[in-house]
Amino acid sequence: MSREVEGKALSGWLMLVLELALVALMIATIYRLATGGPEAPTGIIIAMIVMLAFAILTGCGFMIVEPNGSRVLLLFGSYQGTVKRSGFQWVNPFTAPRRSVSLRARTLNGEKLKVNDLTGNPVEIAAIVVWRVKDTFSASFEVDDYSQYVSMQSETAVRHLASSYPYDAEDDSISLRRNADEVSAALQAELQERLARAGVEVIEARLSHLAYAPEIAGAMLRRQQASAIIAARQRIVEGAVGMVEMALDRLEEYQKLKLDEERKAAMVSNLLVVLCSEHAAQPVLNTGTLYQ
Repeated sequence: MSREVEGKALSGWLMLVLELALVALMIATIYRLATGGPEAPTGIIIAMIVMLAFAILTGCGFMIVEPNGSRVLLLFGSYQGTVKRSGFQWVNPFTAPRRSVSLRARTLNGEKLKVNDLTGNPVEIAAIVVWRVKDTFSASFEVDDYSQYVSMQSETAVRHLASSYPYDAEDDSISLRRNADEVSAALQAELQERLARAGVEVIEARLSHLAYAPEIAGAMLRRQQASAIIAARQRIVEGAVGMVEMALDRLEEYQKLKLDEERKAAMVSNLLVVLCSEHAAQPVLNTGTLYQ
């Protein structure tokens, strides 16, 4: 649960005017004492010292908050709130140090990791994570260094993701290569769960690199090529069978050429050879009869 609260801050310009007025009063008092006589009343001297100490102390309360920035206020080690309103601000001068926490979106470009997928194949995988701080209290006090925490947890999440899915799947199950959107959504959800402790919001998480490890890349490439060749051959055969079936039906429909079963089989064989061959067919002219 977030424990972030809004810090109390006043306009820095208003306090600057009061500071300048106090300094002007001190200068006027000093000038009057210098021109009034050699000795100054003790009460006035004490008042001058108090005014000087107050001016110095008040000047320590000024701070500047950039757009999409914030300042975490601590009063003697106790959390007093977070100032997110940008501009020239003034806060309690005892709230120091004031930690600056950026609320801008950041990009983590993860390194390539070598991990075994669900089937045990070594793969190389990397991810890009876009994140930002949402809860400054958690980012400042729940973890030691939230930037390093994001980096380490992102690497752990990517490793776990790679081992939860196969690189490629023969059926309709989710795989790293084919289901990029589903895998990215799973990675973002896992990262959000891991980084919630640090008050970090994950805006987007996507895989930036995915490949087989070099030691098995050649074998897997040949496997993919074989699968593609088999799929292409299957489509060619299905199309050729349909064309031969259509040719026989047309011949029987118009009754222009009557063939016995043996000649039909020969014609089917010739048509399949022509249609399924990788190279152009070379015709052979028969100068005799159909049966010689």
